Amino acid sequence: MGRISGRQLAAALIVALGASLVIAIYSLTLDDRSATGRDYIQYWASGQQLAHHANPYDVHAILRLEQSRGMEDNSPKVTLSPPLVLVFALPLGYMGAKAGLILWLALLLASSGVSMWVLWVLYGRPQSRWHVLLFVFPPLLSCLMAGQLGAFFLLGIVLFLWLHRRWPWLAGAALVCASVKPHLFLPCVVVLLLGSASRRDFRVVGGFLLALGATAGLLLALDAHAWSQYNEMLRSSRAMDAFLPTLGMAMRRAVDWNAPWIEFVPEAAACAWAAWYYWSRRQRWEWTREGLLVVLVSVACAPYSLFTDQVMLFPAILVGIYAAEKNLRAWVLLGLIAAACMVGVIVPIELPSPFYVWTAPAWLLWYMYATRGGAGVSRRASLASQAPKSGLGAPWIHG
Repeated sequence: MGRISGRQLAAALIVALGASLVIAIYSLTLDDRSATGRDYIQYWASGQQLAHHANPYDVHAILRLEQSRGMEDNSPKVTLSPPLVLVFALPLGYMGAKAGLILWLALLLASSGVSMWVLWVLYGRPQSRWHVLLFVFPPLLSCLMAGQLGAFFLLGIVLFLWLHRRWPWLAGAALVCASVKPHLFLPCVVVLLLGSASRRDFRVVGGFLLALGATAGLLLALDAHAWSQYNEMLRSSRAMDAFLPTLGMAMRRAVDWNAPWIEFVPEAAACAWAAWYYWSRRQRWEWTREGLLVVLVSVACAPYSLFTDQVMLFPAILVGIYAAEKNLRAWVLLGLIAAACMVGVIVPIELPSPFYVWTAPAWLLWYMYATRGGAGVSRRASLASQAPKSGLGAPWIHG
């Protein structure tokens, strides 16, 4: 190992001091009631139930837990994510609501910081520092305010982009976060399976299945009835009939609210498009280039999604910024989209509001506009697929 430079030591010290300051601020300003005003409380309550060998989807028990911490609302906050999310929520079951919230927010910030650094390394350590914009990206701010999962999805995608060439098994394992909200990733899964089959290389898929199996096994040990409890909660609460701001939901509301299949039409079309898009470009496919468009389409066409999930789109937005660095019109459009999204963060507007229906398609259209011609994207994808001969993290991105 090389010697640690004074600059690296100073950077590590700044990060440590910054983290300590953030935790101190959280400790002084947050309380149990702060937790009940965020979506985080649903993960904490489920973790409490799981840690005490109770039903993590018991709506009445969860409501009592949430109200015991100061929540005044009579509507319980229950996670609609599949039971695999319970494995990630389990540590919260051994903490109070405030302590768990501090840990949860610290993990979200850490995931964001690691993602930002990896993106900087992945795309050639540019001097522009545009990657720092992640911390003013409206979906991330909303994610931090709500205590939602989007920053974890971002980290999984960024690690996959970083690892898939040199360590495909680890890259697949990094995608285990996709199992928490699989509907956000289906077109990406189509491409991953087609790519693995066409190259006869299933190491990424194998890494994912191993990580998924380990997670599912741990869940089974914790609660053998989690899936049946989850299904019962969905049936009894009719939670899937709640409006979420997606294109599919908007189509269902416009055409026939009593026909739930309508909301899956955009995702079915996205999967078909993703298969064609990969197959027509399979000889030159790069996840750091073509793959980013698939991620954008996946989120824009998902049947169930929240604004906070759009944090995972930041790698594509960053590449769009690199491609349109000198395009004033692209910057103006990006600023207008970000400003409009920021309204929802500042007001704030509730996440299930129809206000957010336009946001994911807007990021997609902006990316397509910013990267038209593809020169900037190709240059960055080339950098991302090359291995520097020196520097921290070099072997991780060797092609």
